[in-house]
Amino acid sequence: MKHELVVIGGGPAGLAAAVSAFESGISDILIIERDKELGGILNQCIHNGFGLHRFKEELTGPEYADRFIKMLSSTNVKVMTDAMVLDVTKNKQIHVASTAGYQIIEAGAIILAMGCRERTRGAIGIPGDRPAGVFTAGSAQRYLNLEGYMCGKRVVILGSGDIGLIMARRMTLEGAKVLACVEVMPYSGGLARNIAQCLNDFDIPLYLSHTVTEIIADNGRISSVTVSKVDEKRAPIPGTEMHFDCDTLLLSVGLIPENELTRGAGIEIDPRTNGAIVYDNMETSVPGIFACGNVVHVHDLVDYVSDESERAGRAAAEFIKSAEADYTSVSLKNGKSVTYTVPQKIRVNSGAKLFDVFFRVNRIFSGSSIVVKAGGSVIAQYKRDHMTPGEMEHIRLPKVLIEKANGCEIEISAEEAEK
Repeated sequence: MKHELVVIGGGPAGLAAAVSAFESGISDILIIERDKELGGILNQCIHNGFGLHRFKEELTGPEYADRFIKMLSSTNVKVMTDAMVLDVTKNKQIHVASTAGYQIIEAGAIILAMGCRERTRGAIGIPGDRPAGVFTAGSAQRYLNLEGYMCGKRVVILGSGDIGLIMARRMTLEGAKVLACVEVMPYSGGLARNIAQCLNDFDIPLYLSHTVTEIIADNGRISSVTVSKVDEKRAPIPGTEMHFDCDTLLLSVGLIPENELTRGAGIEIDPRTNGAIVYDNMETSVPGIFACGNVVHVHDLVDYVSDESERAGRAAAEFIKSAEADYTSVSLKNGKSVTYTVPQKIRVNSGAKLFDVFFRVNRIFSGSSIVVKAGGSVIAQYKRDHMTPGEMEHIRLPKVLIEKANGCEIEISAEEAEK
């Protein structure tokens, strides 16, 4: 079986990429989705707040997904659901297991849109018992919103990522008592609006610079947790312990791009993001294989996922329709107080006039500047009133600025404004 374009993942990234590629002139497109229906993680995100940038209105997750599913229905894009991709090769062969059996699909181009997964208890090593009642926040969200199961009645949340914050509100609305949200960093990892709407509005305390230092069980179920304050090296401080009697601990301790297929295809991985290294058109280090959405870097807004994925769809269509071009590229790197940049490379002679760059800072800034340097010299500055690690930053670099770098590596830093 062969298709011009195969999109792996039918969530917001895959849907936007497929629609964009079809609109760019590619008619033979296949989406492979491991779940039983399209929509991805949006199907369990029944809260509103999606689509403010994209559609200029507040939508729930399923409503946002439905907008793109309806766009897809007006195309002849083929969809294979309940199918698991096991391997992707450099020569663009896709190994799939589904209800139809084992298949090897050949593609002219591939778009990786598998999203991300949650870090679990094993990744952070909480001491204590290993009882029932410990869930990742996303798992609890699926149980409650899709399966109709309540995970517990007295809840502590470790980590202040957006899913954890949203589940604090959701569990409260369903009748649970959320005792506390505990964050090891001195700042929250979630959007400011979620802290206000999900914690402050429900009088749920947020303990910054704290972590869970012990899990205690009774008859196989979690019965309490110990929370301690941590120092600047994130080590628990003796004598600061607090005890919470609870039957549930939700973990919202970070997301990781689903990169097993990416690695298997021999694609270069950025250790800062744990996702693929990409050019400005979202092409990876393997020609003809593109990546977009949370499989590249974890976004805070699905609107940005859609924009990025449409770019990948257009670029994949261009790759299929034309011979591989020879591009001159400039590398981007993170400087002071910046954790990563996406893209990591920009094709100078691609014909694009503007290049979008996304990144995150590693601390809270107020009255600051984003500083762009090349060869040690400042070539641009962008003022910001406020920046926080929980919110992704975005700048747009004009082509003339890239040319001004004269082939030097471009560094992006965040600095306090001069007083």
